[in-house]
Amino acid sequence: MTPTTETTVGIGGAAESTDMVLNIGPQHPSTHGVLRLRLTLDGERITHAEPVIGYMHRGAEKLFEARDYRQIIMLANRHDWLSAFSNELGVVLAVERMLGMEVPPRAVWTRTLLAELNRVLNHLMFLGSYPLELGGITPIFYAFTEREELQHVMEEVSGGRMHYMFNRVGGLKEDLPAGWTSRARACVAALRSRMDRFDDLVLGNEIFRGRTRGVGVLAPETVHAYGVSGPIARASGVDFDLRRDEPYLAYGELQDTLEVVTRKEGDCLARFECLLAQTHNSLDLADACLDRLAELPAGPVNQRLPKVLKAPEGHTYAWTENPLGINGYYLVSKGEKTPYRMKLRSASYNNIQALVELLPGTLVADMVAILGSLFFVVGDIDK
Repeated sequence: MTPTTETTVGIGGAAESTDMVLNIGPQHPSTHGVLRLRLTLDGERITHAEPVIGYMHRGAEKLFEARDYRQIIMLANRHDWLSAFSNELGVVLAVERMLGMEVPPRAVWTRTLLAELNRVLNHLMFLGSYPLELGGITPIFYAFTEREELQHVMEEVSGGRMHYMFNRVGGLKEDLPAGWTSRARACVAALRSRMDRFDDLVLGNEIFRGRTRGVGVLAPETVHAYGVSGPIARASGVDFDLRRDEPYLAYGELQDTLEVVTRKEGDCLARFECLLAQTHNSLDLADACLDRLAELPAGPVNQRLPKVLKAPEGHTYAWTENPLGINGYYLVSKGEKTPYRMKLRSASYNNIQALVELLPGTLVADMVAILGSLFFVVGDIDK
């Protein structure tokens, strides 16, 4: 039998296979700020994705070199504006390690408490905003109600609503106000009693589950390759949390309360579940810290420092389990009152790189669901 050749002849534009390039952002509701995504499309399917960053770059790392060790705390707490306390905490831990300084126990436990309350504040924002990006309006109102109640507690102790500036090299700015621990305990109890709104209203919603289950699956190999961390990595089965695996502050004594939440699915739904479960556990950790603070005797919350603070010549690296993932601080000193170099490793910067692997092959309609499930802050990317 003679072989035949089949030829398809197209007319006009229908015969062309030209890909479309679509820019999402840098000002777009789903990008959490000035992030730009350059997508190459084949019909409704994404074939290539390139995150374009740098629109918010403020040169914080360079400014560290022109500020003394007291002033750099102000620069550090602003890149992830949802995790200000945790950001400034990492810087002072690095400086204290360089100085070989021991912090009073009362300051250690108070820092741990405030870090967990700050983690809850961070997660509540994403627990409300992520359903909003998928069309669910109600959860954001509940999230802001809970955030406001917790913000009042944080503002009372520090004087700031977002940028607390409460950490100091050697401890904290000042001791807790009289009666504050009782008000903080009441706030934690109130939040815990209302967290089922997110369990039932969001996770129990079949539309939300339909939009997120099996969408944007992140493989553990990709997590390791791109340095993804935090709840996003743990949702892919990567069981790593610095609070347990390399304890700092008082986490070494909180291992019975600390729960490292993981999932195996690695999809958008698993990432949301990890974030929600981690919020529940942070409330438990806050209660444990309040219990311990009640047992501690009265004492100082900081160390007396010289008028001009100079770190000895050398270098050190400190890292913390921030709400969005691992933050690292590489400090180099030449023995002056300002850092010679302060390199910041932010969680969102590494996490957002995974979009290069996550988005190709998915539909444009799923892009927003995947992007929102990475729980990033653009300032934390650009620094």
